[in-house]
Formats: sequence, structure tokens, C-alpha cells
Amino acid sequence: KYAENMYYFSELALTLNAPESGTAPTDSRRRPDQRLMENGRWDEANAEKQRLEEKQRLSRKRREAEAARASEDGTPCDPYKPLWFERKKDPVTQELAHVYKGGYWESKEKQDWSLCPDIF
Repeated sequence: KYAENMYYFSELALTLNAPESGTAPTDSRRRPDQRLMENGRWDEANAEKQRLEEKQRLSRKRREAEAARASEDGTPCDPYKPLWFERKKDPVTQELAHVYKGGYWESKEKQDWSLCPDIF
């Protein structure tokens, strides 16, 4: 009902991005560009998306530069690692998969997000 007013999304699709209190600061539902778009502020959303993408590019360039310097110096450099997942080989398919390694629900319960990077 009234789908034409909701970009023809189903009720489920509309609620998937609904804000939830207490989530990690890196939760995709906190994307400022997404919120602006959902509020119909398209120009601001596009500008914010560009800002976020540039921030991501700079972060990646810094990691790559650190890795290159470490390689030249022969010093160890920890590659980027997800906080809540680790790559493991699936025992059935033998393909690499991201498997939950724990920690998120404990951080959420304590509201301790100190390990989360500033991605937005």
C-alpha cells in the first residue's frame, strides 16, 4: 500500500536501514549520506557521499604507503583486519569466507566502541 510514495520498496526493504540505538559508529545505518538521501536532501547527500569516498581513498593510500615503507625498511606491518570477522577457509567449499570471530555483542553491551575506526 502506498508503494509509489516509498520508491516502490517493500515494507521490509524500507525498514532494513532503520536507525537502531546503541550500534557501532561504523554501522552502515549511520552513514550520513544515506540519512540525507532518505530525508530527500539529494544535493547534500551527493556532496557527503563524495566526502566519504575521498576519506576512504585517503585512508587506503595511507595504509598502502605504510606497507610500502615497512617493506622497504624490512619492518613488520600489520595489514588491515576487520574488527569482528576473520578470513577462514570454508571446510566444505574450500573457499575463503569471512567468519564472525566475536566481540561485537560484548562491545555493544558495554557501549565500548573504542576499537572502531572513524569511517564517517
